[in-house]
Amino acid sequence: MKLTTAVFGRTFQFKDLKEVMAKANEEKSGDQLAGIAAEDAKERMAAKLVLADLTLGDIRENPLLPPEKDEVSRVIEEAVNEKIYAEIRNWSVAELREYLLRQRTGSDEIRRISRGLTSEMAAAAAKLMTNLDLVQAASKMEVTSHCNITIGQRGVLAGRAQPNHPTDNIQGMKASLYEALSYGIGDAVLGINPVIDSADSVKAILVATKEIMEKWQIPTQNCVLAHVKTQMKAIRAGAPADMVFQSLAGTQDGNTAFGIDVALLDEADELIQREGTGTGPNLWYFETGQGSELSAEAHHGIDQVTLEARCYGLARKYKPFIVNTVVGFIGPEYLYDSKQVIRAGLEDHFMGKLQQIPMGVDVCYTNHMKADQNDMDNLAVLLAAAGVNYIIGVPMADDCMLNYQSTSYHDIATLRETMRLRPAPAFEKWLEKMGIMENGRLTELAGDPTLFM
Repeated sequence: MKLTTAVFGRTFQFKDLKEVMAKANEEKSGDQLAGIAAEDAKERMAAKLVLADLTLGDIRENPLLPPEKDEVSRVIEEAVNEKIYAEIRNWSVAELREYLLRQRTGSDEIRRISRGLTSEMAAAAAKLMTNLDLVQAASKMEVTSHCNITIGQRGVLAGRAQPNHPTDNIQGMKASLYEALSYGIGDAVLGINPVIDSADSVKAILVATKEIMEKWQIPTQNCVLAHVKTQMKAIRAGAPADMVFQSLAGTQDGNTAFGIDVALLDEADELIQREGTGTGPNLWYFETGQGSELSAEAHHGIDQVTLEARCYGLARKYKPFIVNTVVGFIGPEYLYDSKQVIRAGLEDHFMGKLQQIPMGVDVCYTNHMKADQNDMDNLAVLLAAAGVNYIIGVPMADDCMLNYQSTSYHDIATLRETMRLRPAPAFEKWLEKMGIMENGRLTELAGDPTLFM
């Protein structure tokens, strides 16, 4: 590997691939906090130039975290299609980027070569792309999935209804959920973050959402975002769960901090396939987000973009129905301002889609971050243009339980109208039956939760 280049009369020598990958990142406060970021724009450009000339074989043959030391690395390695990898191993990262961006490369071609890529290769390509490149490349990739209904089709923007409540009050959750449904939101999932991480509480929420689905014959799926062990207890106690959820990290040590490992995920996968109420075959919901490994001191000196790509490499093993990056949730320690959040959202969506993940984004920020709702509107429009599978809806874009700012139910409805997008087909038929939508447009009944009361 050549790890040296000259820029503006200054020679840059990088010690290894890990340093090149970190310093080729766009500016991120998390990389600066970890002490691995480029010192200035010149060093960042030098790292990008070096990375552009490295081959995909160089990346695979110089693992940032060797498989013998990390089970996430092993999962990623074991998934590589060796025949396809052999065809592209001599491509440079720049050539991979050009292949993804050229006009005649379509979704089927990208789907095929993705089977020969590792997560680190996906991250490397992202580092050489502008924001518009990330939008263009991702917009080519159609990744569909099916739990009880299918989402991810071209021209479809689904929404997760997130009717959280600060005390897990079922009636309060129902009130919020009825508002979501009245705006046509909930086709991705009726997904609730519980305050109380107990099997009884999880079961009660799952029962309540399933009762609403059955009463109104809503074609969607439910999920409660408790720890996977808690959900497993609830499912074994008879809770009607269409999917099982878990947050993921990009290293084994990071997942240990989450209280999970591959063996536990395998056990949960077997359980939801056997006892879950979703029709499948896609029965998982994963959440990720740049910076979680650094929070757990489990990053091994690897940059946060590459670690995020590795999350999707792990998720791919379980053929999920939905995955989303909670992009601005951790705070300014890892993504300082709106510019960094917008960049991260586009990177994450692209890297997930390149690994054939049905990718959504929680377009969000925390109140101590240098960002506001207008910035989130900008990111939401960019993601809609990029073909994001779904985004999150909470009442008035303000999650009263998790205490962060996201996108509202009516924001998703507005994106659909503005960008000429539709709900999932099965869900749209239900909306038409309810009189909430007609010919792809919301009716006068939209936004009135009393329809369900």
